[in-house]
Amino acid sequence: MDVRSSPSVSRRVSLRSGLSLHVHEWEAAPDGDAEHTVLLLHGFLDHGGGFRRLVEAGLGGRVHVVAPDLRGHGDSDRVGAGGYYHFFDYLSDVEGVVEQTARKRLSVVGHSMGGMVAGYFTGTFPERVKALALLEGMGPPATEDTSPARVRGWLGGWARQAGRAPRRMSLDEAAARLRENDPLLDEEGARAEAARATRPSGEAGLVEWKHDPLHLTTAPYAFRLDVAERFWGETRCPVLVVDGARSDFRYDEAEAARRRAAFTRAPSVERVILDGAGHMMQRHRPRELAALLLDFVTRARSSG
Repeated sequence: MDVRSSPSVSRRVSLRSGLSLHVHEWEAAPDGDAEHTVLLLHGFLDHGGGFRRLVEAGLGGRVHVVAPDLRGHGDSDRVGAGGYYHFFDYLSDVEGVVEQTARKRLSVVGHSMGGMVAGYFTGTFPERVKALALLEGMGPPATEDTSPARVRGWLGGWARQAGRAPRRMSLDEAAARLRENDPLLDEEGARAEAARATRPSGEAGLVEWKHDPLHLTTAPYAFRLDVAERFWGETRCPVLVVDGARSDFRYDEAEAARRRAAFTRAPSVERVILDGAGHMMQRHRPRELAALLLDFVTRARSSG
């Protein structure tokens, strides 16, 4: 099957919460599978457009692809005065996106924080998801619980962000910041990513990040592995876990195996370590990752 990626289309999805999300969408080519939606969920401080390389490297055209900017990220709405970003709010947003954009068959791919959202969504609606891929998306280390000290930090962080002006910088400075956090990203790629992740600041020649600065505060609730495991345990579809060979976020073998073992009802759980890729694997090895995901969701369809 020879298919090529169609150009992306941007749309707004209105949610029951009153917010609206900006969604990137790529239709399947005429000889692709238009009834198979692959939903891509981005990580912390990223946005749906960050998957563009992955889509253009081979995922697009084969299937219908949807990549929302989660609330407070990219060009989606922020929560506004008095609101905060509680993790399960993302789950509510994804439900709305799926209701309005997904076709007959749905596969979900989540990167980093988006992987956690994908896992919670799949565990909540196991009958809806036919394949689940987690790109270093099985949560942070479970090192602490919610505590008075954590809540004090949250309240203090909220106060500090409320009085802080958005950081303004040149596009070159934004690209340099991306490379500082992602050394495997080349200069050309960093500048392209920076252009998509920023907006004009209102001051000539300067930009600011699109994400809501409120995200930079510590959330009041700590990650609970036992809670995540309950959702993973409800998953009924094949699962693919992908780690970057050069990632600092990759778990050791014992912890990785423990977390995969929580998918007790999944018909299969595969793990792949992607050579040459760091945590932002969709930037580093987009062609290899696209081929891996297409093979996985195609096999999951056949087995289903």
